[in-house]
Amino acid sequence: METNHSKSQLNAAIQQVTNNATSWIGHRHGETKSKLSGQTFVCPTEGELDCIEVFSAHVTNNGPVEMTLHAFDAQNKTWGPALKSSIVEFTKGDTGKWISFPLKGLHLQKGMSYGFRLKSDTGLVGVGEAAGNTKQVPFVGGQEWTASSEDQRGRYYSYLSLAFKVELRA
Repeated sequence: METNHSKSQLNAAIQQVTNNATSWIGHRHGETKSKLSGQTFVCPTEGELDCIEVFSAHVTNNGPVEMTLHAFDAQNKTWGPALKSSIVEFTKGDTGKWISFPLKGLHLQKGMSYGFRLKSDTGLVGVGEAAGNTKQVPFVGGQEWTASSEDQRGRYYSYLSLAFKVELRA
């Protein structure tokens, strides 16, 4: 069955838009390792992925940022192989804007766990995030993930969530 994208409606199937903190990705001056960040989520509906947007709170150093989307095993906290990837050039003019990573051509399934990772080898970008606490989590459908280029197992936080939107065509 072929989908006519011009007739199917694009909508934010899942989103967390609060921005009261910052998660840094990229390479800080004088450091040997890069910071990575990501977000896990459970897809609430079935549809064709169009893009994932993140809020660019700060751009300190211009550079390309790569987003990879993965199936995610929430119970064991393991990432599957990359299903799709997109690279977007960030500049200081992107500060304070929603930035779209095109990821067309992937079918997301309702109830499945996914996660995206962000990395930059040369840029330094602050992605907006919501900071809550253990009694008031900002996003109940997943966790924020942070890691370094030296230890990509990383850590997971339920009281933090990146500011993001997953755009699907139903």
